[in-house]
Amino acid sequence: MRLVVVSAGLSVPSSTRLLGDRLAAGAAGRTSADVTVVELRDLAVEIAHNFTNGFPGRALAAAFDAVAAADGMIVVTSVFSASYSGLFKSFFDALSVHDEGALAGKPVLIAATGGTARHSLVLDHGLRPLFAYLKAVVVPTGVYAASEDWGAEGLDGRIERAAGELAELMTGSSTVSRPAGESPAVLPFEEQLAALKPRTREARSASGPGTAPPSSVPQVHGRSIR
Repeated sequence: MRLVVVSAGLSVPSSTRLLGDRLAAGAAGRTSADVTVVELRDLAVEIAHNFTNGFPGRALAAAFDAVAAADGMIVVTSVFSASYSGLFKSFFDALSVHDEGALAGKPVLIAATGGTARHSLVLDHGLRPLFAYLKAVVVPTGVYAASEDWGAEGLDGRIERAAGELAELMTGSSTVSRPAGESPAVLPFEEQLAALKPRTREARSASGPGTAPPSSVPQVHGRSIR
């Protein structure tokens, strides 16, 4: 399996990249996936050129191919003005133009870093709607790491929970499949009803002769409610 980490950190070293690496280690340890890291900082010029000439450069095209072929993704951005960075958004804008269905049905773990915990809502108000629009399957647990979270209690637990959820989605999507052209079996209602009748007779016999089965109509003060 293939796991791709898209990191939109700008500094070196980068706390955004560090968070992505820790999430990737947790998910890869459960799935034995090969991990590819896409550093958007290194693709900034090619992303800009892609918007002006309509064609991705060699490195950007390779990043698009890696994302399209991935069994799962981890996306991490630093927070600017209470939202994801412009570089982060530009990459996925360019990707959606290049391949509109690149993320359709793909498990994606969202994460972000910032200077204060007040920006943690960026996960649910910024990242989650973006990837839902791109038709990705977003992992329930997102991970936000403020400056004070590094080394503090709680971050490790969130990383482990989110990585575990991503691993479950990746293994489920890669191992459970239905042959092409095969439709799921649907049992007709008449057969479902017939299967219930023997249970009803057994319930009546168990209650003893002459005992009527309990009414399914609720009653209040001796009067039926219909």
